[in-house]
Amino acid sequence: MPPPRYADRADAGRALATALAGRADAHALVLGLPRGGVLVAAEVAAALAADLDVLVVRKLGVPEHPELAMGAIAAVGGAVETVWVRRVLDRAAPDPAAVSAVHDRELAELRRRTTAYRGARPAPAVAGRHVVLVDDGLATGATMRVAVRALRRSGPARITVAVPVGPPESVAELTGVVDDAVCLQAPAGFRSVGQAYADFSDTPDEEVLAALARGGAVG
Repeated sequence: MPPPRYADRADAGRALATALAGRADAHALVLGLPRGGVLVAAEVAAALAADLDVLVVRKLGVPEHPELAMGAIAAVGGAVETVWVRRVLDRAAPDPAAVSAVHDRELAELRRRTTAYRGARPAPAVAGRHVVLVDDGLATGATMRVAVRALRRSGPARITVAVPVGPPESVAELTGVVDDAVCLQAPAGFRSVGQAYADFSDTPDEEVLAALARGGAVG
C-alpha cells in the first residue's frame, strides 16, 4: 500500500517538523528552496522556533525535455555553484550550445528571484550554525546537491537536508554529503514529487514572500 498523500506543502512541512524534533533546535537556520520548498520550510521553522530564510536554486533542464534535470545552479553570496547530473547528460547528449543557453537563462532567473525574495536584505549568517535545507521533495536530487555545495562555502557547523518525499537513490546520494538527511517517504515506485501531494499546485512569488514574511525573513 502506498504511503498517504500530504494535503499540501504546509501539511508536509508539519509532518517534517515532527520528524526533526530533537534533531534541530531554535538556534538552527532553516533555508527553503523556492518556490515550493519555502512553504514547507516555513512550517518547519515555525515548529522549531528557528530562523527562516531562502536559498535560491535553479534546475538546469535538458533542452528538449526541460522537466528532466541535467544539473542545477545555486548562489550563496557572490559565488555561483553548478552541479551536473552525469547520467542524464550521458543519456540525453544535448548540444553544448543549447546547454550553455539553458545555463545562461537559468542564471538570469536565479538572480531575478534572489532580488525578488531578498531585495536589499543581506543573506543570513551561516558560519558556525546548524543549517536545515528544506525542499518539497527530491527527484534527481541535483538542486539539493548544488544547494549543499554552495552552502559549504559559508562554513556551517552542520547541514541537515529535510524533504517530505524522494526516490531512494537520490536520498542515498545525499546521505553521503551532509551530516543528516531526513526523508519521510522514499517509495521504491517513485515517479514524481507531485505523487505525494493531493495539492501540488504552482507556488507564485507572492506566496513565497508571504511565507518568508510570516517567518520574519522579510521586512
